[in-house]
Amino acid sequence: MSSAPAIPISRIEWQGAVRIIRSAFPPIDLFEDIADPADWPLLISAEQKTNPRIMATIGNLDLVPAERRVGGAGASFLMAPFTHVSTNRPSRFTNGSYGVLYVGISFETALFETIHHHARFMLRTREAPGWTAQFREIVLSVAADLHDLRGQAAALAPVLDPLDYSAAQALAGSLRAAGSNGIVYPSVRHASGECAALFYPDGAASPVQGRHFDYHWDGQRVDLVRDAGSGAVFRVVDLPAGES
Repeated sequence: MSSAPAIPISRIEWQGAVRIIRSAFPPIDLFEDIADPADWPLLISAEQKTNPRIMATIGNLDLVPAERRVGGAGASFLMAPFTHVSTNRPSRFTNGSYGVLYVGISFETALFETIHHHARFMLRTREAPGWTAQFREIVLSVAADLHDLRGQAAALAPVLDPLDYSAAQALAGSLRAAGSNGIVYPSVRHASGECAALFYPDGAASPVQGRHFDYHWDGQRVDLVRDAGSGAVFRVVDLPAGES
């Protein structure tokens, strides 16, 4: 396993990066309406006295250092992945004990990443074929100094394994403990695509909700994507390595 000092750090500045999430997750009023995160703890304390379920909505705010919290319009899309975590929902760069904000450099990359994970869920739960849950596109910018795994596929093959996340989680845990802001890495779902895994919400900014999409499950894979706004339907075609 490569150690943290052996991995270079690159300045990543992406405009028009994309995150795709389930539409079932609504905005969180506290993050959206109160722009100054310094005011949040007192407001939460006051709100809990009349609304004991407030923490279920907000999640665990203590998981985000106060100086790295973000507020204002769209902040839910940046904060929620860090305040709603569970060891029952691990991912490539976390065992579920801390949050990670995953972002694709382009819409296509984000789409292929989410299609893969949605298909795994549908197959595991043996869902019947048909149109499934709706997803929403979040367009945002990324500006952060990240540990850079690009161009190191051979040396870091276990970290980029398509299915086994154990090496990736171990590396991410050590990097985060050493003060890393996150990781930029080649997508293993979209040839030539790139992704960022941010360890804190302030590595991204200006999130704006874009389009809504429906995914069609054929019993084995997601084969169609429908733009819920225009009604246009697109067939999902797996790309050969090296194409995008």
